[in-house]
Amino acid sequence: MARTVGIGVQSFEKLINNQYFYIDKTNFIREWWASGDEVTLITRPRRFGKTLNMNMLECFFSIQYSDKAELFENLSIWKEENYRNIQGTYPVIFLSFADIKASSIKSAREGIMAVIKEVYKAHSYLLKGDILDEMEKQTFYTFGQSMNGKKDLWDKITDTSLTRALKLLMSYMERYYGQKVLVFLDEYDTPLQEAYIYGYWNELAGFIRSLFNSTFKTNQHLERALLTGITRISKESIFSDVNHMEVVTTTSEKYEDSFGFTEEEVWEALKEYGLYGERQKVKDWYDGFTFGKRQDIYNPWSILNFLDKKKISAYWANTSSNGLVDRLLRRSNRIVKMDMEDLLKGGILRTRIDEQIIFNQLDKQIDAVWSLLLACGYLRVKSYTVDEIWGRATYEFVLTNREVRLMFSQMIEHWFKGFIPEYNDFIRAMLAKDVKSMNIYMNKVALATFSYFDSGKRPSENAEPERFFHGFVLGLLVDLADRYAITSNRESGFGRYDVMLEPIQAENDAIILEFKVQDPDEEITLEDTAKAALKQIEDKGYAASLLSKGFTKRQIQTYGFAFRGKQVLIKSGTSTM
Repeated sequence: MARTVGIGVQSFEKLINNQYFYIDKTNFIREWWASGDEVTLITRPRRFGKTLNMNMLECFFSIQYSDKAELFENLSIWKEENYRNIQGTYPVIFLSFADIKASSIKSAREGIMAVIKEVYKAHSYLLKGDILDEMEKQTFYTFGQSMNGKKDLWDKITDTSLTRALKLLMSYMERYYGQKVLVFLDEYDTPLQEAYIYGYWNELAGFIRSLFNSTFKTNQHLERALLTGITRISKESIFSDVNHMEVVTTTSEKYEDSFGFTEEEVWEALKEYGLYGERQKVKDWYDGFTFGKRQDIYNPWSILNFLDKKKISAYWANTSSNGLVDRLLRRSNRIVKMDMEDLLKGGILRTRIDEQIIFNQLDKQIDAVWSLLLACGYLRVKSYTVDEIWGRATYEFVLTNREVRLMFSQMIEHWFKGFIPEYNDFIRAMLAKDVKSMNIYMNKVALATFSYFDSGKRPSENAEPERFFHGFVLGLLVDLADRYAITSNRESGFGRYDVMLEPIQAENDAIILEFKVQDPDEEITLEDTAKAALKQIEDKGYAASLLSKGFTKRQIQTYGFAFRGKQVLIKSGTSTM
C-alpha cells in the first residue's frame, strides 16, 4: 500500500513517525559533515526541501534529540557507526527568517527580534541552576521577553545588543554543555529581498552584516553553521567579514542531489503510487532543474502534489512569491524583454552571469535579472563554455519546464489584465478591426501602465514607450499564442518594434504592427509618425513572407502605432480614422 503524502510537512520527525512518503536525503548529513566547512551557504529555489533538510540536521545533531535515534535507524546515514556515534551530541540553534516579509525597516527589525526571542525561549533551560549569574539571567530575560512574569523589555534592546544576541546565547550554551554550538539559519535572504522591494535595503543590509559578523565570524563559540536561501547575495553587501564561508549555488557540484528529487527517485515514487505510466507528462512539467552537473532534478513540491492528487497542474509555480522577479522583468529594458520573448517561444538565452546578486544595483545591471531567475529555478543551464584566456563562463539557458513557462505567462497576463481591464477590450477591438476603439482603449492602457513599466523615481518619457511596448508584445505573445504565431523583427533599433501575427487558423487575417516614437525633427504631428510607421511596413516589405504563404493583401491588416510620451495614435493601413 502506498504511503500517505503529507503535503507541506516540514518536520522530519513528523514525517518519519507517521510513515509519510519520504525520500531518504540523509546522505546530505554525511556529505556536509565530512566537508569540514565551518560556515556554509546553500542556495536552492523555493519548495526544494531546504527547510526539511535543515530540520533533519537539527534532529540528527541536537542534544535535545539524543533520545530520538530511532528516527534514523532505517535511513542511509545509520549504516555508518561513526555517524551513529555523533547523533544527538551537539548543542544546536535553529532559526528561520522565512516569515520576515516586512514593508519597513522597523517591521523587519521587529521580525528579527521575534525570531531571536523564540530561540531564547527554546533554550530557557539555561536559566535553571547557577550556570548564569544574575546579570546574565537579566540579559536572558531581556531577549527572551516576559518569561517567568517579567514585563516586556523590547524597548531596551538596541541594534548593537541585538546583533550580538545569538553570540551571547551561544556562549551560555557552550558553558552549559561544554561544547561549541551548531547554527542552522533557514531562508536567510527573505527579509533582504523584501527590503529591496520596499526601499530600505541599505538600512537592513547594514544591520544583517553586523548580525552575521557577530554570529558567524568573530564567534569562538561556533562549531559550524549552515545557511540556506534562494539567492547568493554579494559578499560585499552582507558577508564582507565572513570571508571563510563556503558558498554552494545551483551551478556548484556540492550537494547536487540533496535538494529536489532525482529522476530515479521520481520513477520509483510513481511506481509506488501506480502512476508510472504518467512519467512522460511528469517529466515535461516538473523536470528540468540542473544542480552542478546533475541534470534531471525534479521539483519536489509538484511531485508530492501529483502523487497525492494524481493530476497534472502548476503546483510549484502557483505557490512561489514572485514579486521581485515580476518587478525586475516588468521594469527591464527592451533587451531583457526581447530575450524573454525568445525564451517563451522555446528559444535559448546565451549570456554571462554573476551569481552574486547585488540588490542595490539590480535596476542598473541588465543581466542581473537572469542571475535571479537562475537562482529561483526558472532558468536551467543547457550548456556552458569557459573562456580559455579569462576563465569566464558563458551559459546557454532555457526556461526550466512547462510549469515555469505557464508561470511566466500568468505573470505577463497580470501586467495588463490584472492592472487595467481595457487591455482585453483592446485585443477584441484589434481582432475586430475596430481602429477607433483600438485608439480609445490603447490610450487608456498606456496612460495607466507607462509608469508601471518604467523604473526609478523619475520615469523618462523617452524610455517609457520602449519598456511599455516590449511588455505589450510579451502580452500579445501570451494572450494570442493559441490563435497566432507571433514573430518580431528587432533590427530597426530604439523606438521601433514591428510585430507579425500569423493566424494558425486560415480563416483569420494576419496582422502587422509597427511601433514608432515621434521624432520632432522629422514628424510634426502624431499622425505623421503613425503614417511613417505604416510607410515603414510598406518600404521594408514586411508582408512579403505572408504573401509567399498565400495570404492576399486583403487578408493582411497593418497598423502604425505612434507614441509621444503617454499619448498613442494608431492608424490602419487599410482603414481611415
